Parts: sequence; structure tokens; C-alpha cells
Amino acid sequence: MQRKNIGIILVVSLVVFSSFSFGQDLLIKNGTILTVTKGTIPNGDILIIKGIIKQIGENIEAPKGIKIIDASGKYVIPGIIDSHTHIALTGTNESAEAITAEVKMRDVLNAEDRSIYTAISGGVTMVHTMHGSGNPIGGENIVIKTKWGKTSEEMIVHSAYRTLKFALGENPKRANSPAVGTLRYPQSRMGVNAIIRREFLKAKNYMEQWDRYLKAKKSKKPPKNLILPRKDLRMEQLADMLRGKMVARCHSYRADETLEFIKLSKEFDFKIACFEHASEAFKIAKELAEEKIGISVFLDNWAYKVEASEGIAYSAAYCTKNGVLVSINSDSNERIRRLFNDAAKAMKYGGLSEEEALKLVTINPAIQLGVEKIAGSLEVGKHGDIAIFNEHPLSAYTLCEKTIIEGEVYFDRAQYLKEREEMEKKKKEEEKKKVKKGGTK
Repeated sequence: MQRKNIGIILVVSLVVFSSFSFGQDLLIKNGTILTVTKGTIPNGDILIIKGIIKQIGENIEAPKGIKIIDASGKYVIPGIIDSHTHIALTGTNESAEAITAEVKMRDVLNAEDRSIYTAISGGVTMVHTMHGSGNPIGGENIVIKTKWGKTSEEMIVHSAYRTLKFALGENPKRANSPAVGTLRYPQSRMGVNAIIRREFLKAKNYMEQWDRYLKAKKSKKPPKNLILPRKDLRMEQLADMLRGKMVARCHSYRADETLEFIKLSKEFDFKIACFEHASEAFKIAKELAEEKIGISVFLDNWAYKVEASEGIAYSAAYCTKNGVLVSINSDSNERIRRLFNDAAKAMKYGGLSEEEALKLVTINPAIQLGVEKIAGSLEVGKHGDIAIFNEHPLSAYTLCEKTIIEGEVYFDRAQYLKEREEMEKKKKEEEKKKVKKGGTK
């Protein structure tokens, strides 16, 4: 019954927020501002005009008629960014075939997924929502803002990198999936590596075929029997990888497989932006740093399957200290609301500073996604994506009180609790009327 009431509140909130226009004006005053990249400003103000941060400092004069949020005694941080999740989708894996580079998460965005509301309740303003890890080469992922109540199209962050999902190890070889009917190739780790190489070779041949055609077409005397090559949507995606128009995000656990994929990227000259999960990243931190490849990891979640058995809680901090760009992700529609708690654990497991820990869920994932010019830190010119906490965001006792995206308040804890209380009260009154009308049995 409580779940039903929460659902009603979410619907009411959706209707309210859907009436907002794009980018609002807002002044946040008197908060402790943790900019992440430019230090801390006690009793600071942030002025947002049409969704963009215009001024940060102290004693900013309020423009006439602007909405003001008093953040006295609160902590103000950049909106949290989750660089690996699967929320806001109606599908995750295309399991019928091993290679499905042509599928796109953009086509299955679900703006009404309640997980979006869960995310903003924890200060998350942007997510990289991804194809699953059931395929050696999966589909194209998408970066969205968690604008609860807006359409899917309004959520998309068009300036983010285009990313393609790859996966190694147990998941794509279907080690933990019961066989149904004919077994799907590959069924081994060597098969996973081989099929990815095979597809890139096909993509190279595909590109060469089109290059020959275009060259012949542009010649002074094009051949009369010149035939347009067949367009292949799968190959088009991999061709974009080879042309540098997309970057790879690769699900990987074991160090040996991670190094093999790096070798593969050099063989075909494509860029790896990030390894996902990377339980054994601490074993190859030097190599990852040299290649400038990031990792997106759980902080203290490991040994949930064989290939994750050698993970350690110190890996995120260790890799950070050794020059690897590290972000912490949720890979969950529940853990997404407490990424700040996971960031704080990096101070305990590895001794990161407060600023280094906050970077794991703000500017670092922003860099990994190619959105650091608009998000990830509180700076003039960036989007007004902000989370306000009642205590320090790395405290075990803190709560996100407000989540703001481009100057619009998408989550207000006090308002939510008030609405829930009013609905509970209304429900009890209706139940009393029913009892009074029908009598007691």
C-alpha cells in the first residue's frame, strides 16, 4: 500500500515538473559550496540564469523577481554523475545474437521509469545509461540528465561522447546463463576475443569497400557498372569506432582480459574511454595510466561471482593515486541514490582526501563522458546542475535535500514528505468515511 502511495506522489510530481520551461533563473545563497575543482566557499552564493551558472561567490545581489533558495547550514555540490547504469530503459540486452552494435539505447529510453526519481533523490543529475553485458559487442549507449517529468528527448545530453558497449568474460560467454536450445557462439573467453577481432576486420573491409566506391564515383570517368555498396547498420557503427567518432566502454573484470582488449584497440586503432567494473584494475594501474584509459567501478562490492573474486575495496583509491581516471558507478536502480556514500568509502579504503573522493562521482565521470565543459564541477559557464545536502555529502548521516538541473528544482525532499503526509491523511479520512457509511462488521 505504501508503494502505491509513493507512486501517486511521483505522478503528481511529474505533472508539476512537466510544466516547467527549459532552463530557469535561480539564486542559491549562504551555503558551503564545494566546487570540486576550485576549492570551498563558506557562506557562498550561486547565481543561475537560464540554466547556466553566471556567478559564484559571496553576497551576490539577487536580480529582481528571481527565485531564492536559502542554503544556510547546507552543503552545495555539483550534481552527481553516474557513468554506468541501466535506468530509464525498456530494454538492456539484445540476446538473440552475439554482435548487436546496431542497437541503440536512445530508441528504448523510458522517461517514466521511477528509477529516475530515485536517482534525483540522491543528488544524481546525469547518467550514462548503457546496453548490458550479454554481448561481446553490444549497442550504443546514451547520456541523459535525470529531468523527471520531461520527455526522453529533453533528457538527452547531445554533447556527450558517443559510446559503444563491449563485454569480456563470464557474461558474454554466458557462463551463468542456462542453455536454451542451440548454444550461441562464443562459449569461451578466447571466443569472445576472437569474435570482436573478426567483426573489426569485417568493418575494415566494409570501410575499404565504401572508400573504393566513393573514389570511383568522384573520378572524372566513373565506371558505368559502378554499384552502390550495401549499407550495413552494424558495420556502420564499428566503422564509426574506427574513424574515431565513437569510444569504447568495455565491461571487464580480469586483468589479463583487460590487457588483451587494450592490445586489440591498438591493433585496430580505436579509443577505449573506460573499463567497467575492472575488479583487478589495481594489478594493471600503471598500464591503464600510460594508456590514459579510465575505470568505472564499484567501491566495495566484489566476490559476487568468480571473476570478481580478487577485487579489493582499495582499488579505486590505489588507481587514483597512480594516475588512473576513476569514477564510481551504481550499475543499479537502488544504489544510484547513495553514490556519495560510496565516494566517502574511498577515504577509508585508501586514504583519499575529501576533494579526491567527491571527484569520483562528479568531475571524473564528467571527463569520462566528455561533458566536463558543462558538468562535474561548480564553475561559471557550466550548467546549473546542483545537489544540496543537509550535512557534508561524505558524512554517513547526510541526506540530499534538493536536486537542481539547469536551475530547475527536480527534487525537494521537504515538498515530497509534505505531499506524502497529505496523501496519507487523505487516505485515512477516506477509510473513515467508508467505515462510517458501511458500518463495522
